Amino acid sequence: MRLKDTFITHDSDGEQVLIDVTSSFAGLVRSNRTAAFIVECLKTDTTKEQIVEAMYEKYDAPKDVLQKDVDSIVEKLRGIGAIEE
Repeated sequence: MRLKDTFITHDSDGEQVLIDVTSSFAGLVRSNRTAAFIVECLKTDTTKEQIVEAMYEKYDAPKDVLQKDVDSIVEKLRGIGAIEE
């Protein structure tokens, strides 16, 4: 899975904004640091398991907590059509 090419990101003052450059999703998504990290991982083909492992290496958090974060963010991105399977 990966982020669709029609979605671009912009980082500003520690906040990431995700924008759809097509008309299929009218709006933008603001991300906290965790969501931004997940979106960055999704810029290349990856799996949820690989994202959890990357987060585990970067953050001091239990894997089950990271898994819940990844599941939640990926589902939200799927909901707006930002994920390519």
